[in-house]
Amino acid sequence: MRALILAAGIGQRLADAANNLPKCLLEFAGKSLLLRHLEILRYYGIASITIVTGYEHEMLTKAIKASGISNHVQIVNNPEYHKGSHISLLNGLSHMATEGDFILMDADVLYDHRMIDRLLNTAYMNCFLLDKHFIPGEEPVKLCVADNRIVEFRKQVSPDLEYDLQGESVGFFRFTSETAKRLIKACNDYLDQGEQQTPYEECIRDLLLETPQEFGYEDVSDLGWVEIDFPEDITRAEQEILPKIEQIN
Repeated sequence: MRALILAAGIGQRLADAANNLPKCLLEFAGKSLLLRHLEILRYYGIASITIVTGYEHEMLTKAIKASGISNHVQIVNNPEYHKGSHISLLNGLSHMATEGDFILMDADVLYDHRMIDRLLNTAYMNCFLLDKHFIPGEEPVKLCVADNRIVEFRKQVSPDLEYDLQGESVGFFRFTSETAKRLIKACNDYLDQGEQQTPYEECIRDLLLETPQEFGYEDVSDLGWVEIDFPEDITRAEQEILPKIEQIN
């Protein structure tokens, strides 16, 4: 099993709350999100890790080397980090080994480590993580399920869409090597069409809607997590999620 972590973004919506740090270098209880990722992946025996950097590439590289786990990490710099995240996904996939399943992860998430266990032990070839307990709005990337099959994966959901269950995507996925090849093609297709600002989720969505039978999800509504996008997310991470995680650990 391999892991691909997307850590190239600027995090403009955090403003001064992050002191201009890459979001994955934000610390909670004295430990950065990045270091938490690396330690959790090592705990689960995932020794091949690719991290896509961009904003403050040198700072992130220094932090990775200081982690003590850098011998397992391949760093891929995306100088076009100010564009769509599909470019980061493409860069990361293009530098990874081609064989074997992999876990794709957003870097700006504080989470219960058992989410990785769910992905490692899922019965689905390609797997999303779904949390039913989310605050509706424009920001969450939503997963919609009908008859136990995912029918939508997007922030904006058509009001005409019929579904039985809706949840928020955690931003962690498990995919096969064949799906990786399809994702590379999807990313390149957007670029060939002149699409420079596409979120990587759109590439995944295209594959999902094309072959929905090849995708499934694990319900992680019982596990704590938060994506750090806004200053209030930092507060929630410190006051709500971190205590739950530390209790588990």
